[in-house]
Amino acid sequence: MTDLLAQVGELPTTLLMGMLGIVMLADAVPLIGVLVPGDAAVLAAVGAGRPATGLATVAAVVAGCLAGWSLSFLAGRRWGERLRRSRLGDWIGESRWVAAEALLHRGGGRMVLVAPFLPVFNALLPLAAGGLRMPYRRFVACAALGATLWAGAYVALGITARALTGLLPGVPNPTVLTMAVGLLLAAPVLLGTRRRLRAVTGAGAPS
Repeated sequence: MTDLLAQVGELPTTLLMGMLGIVMLADAVPLIGVLVPGDAAVLAAVGAGRPATGLATVAAVVAGCLAGWSLSFLAGRRWGERLRRSRLGDWIGESRWVAAEALLHRGGGRMVLVAPFLPVFNALLPLAAGGLRMPYRRFVACAALGATLWAGAYVALGITARALTGLLPGVPNPTVLTMAVGLLLAAPVLLGTRRRLRAVTGAGAPS
């Protein structure tokens, strides 16, 4: 794993960002996204430590997320009820589907905006939004802002984590340690978002 990350860090920036965009697209797809560590991928990209990595990472994340979420939104708009009754719907779970719709009814675009900070629901909310016939322009505007905020937060965490790891002597692979420290730093951010979500919706955060 360490050797693989070291090799990824040596890729040209354009190729690295292209791969990150594909990872984020997969992360935005229901079920597949559960298996894709999008946050770790962002931290790994920042861990490469190149001058242009920060802004390029944000752009790649936003592009990948919007592509994946738009596909989910359009699938929900066209085949929402059919997907809900399919095996995919069984795998997702009716309770999660109902919770996603409830969040959208209560918060609308605000829930799309915070969706990137909600594991599992970051891929399900776009699907539910399409099924509920949310206007696409409103959806994509909120999704773009949410993806930018999420990417910016993780890039900042990654830069902070890399700076902290740089203070340690003899670190063989700063990318791996940057990921580990970044994920630890991200935990309070995610918990804070979930608490804010409870305040906004007046309900328990989804799990």
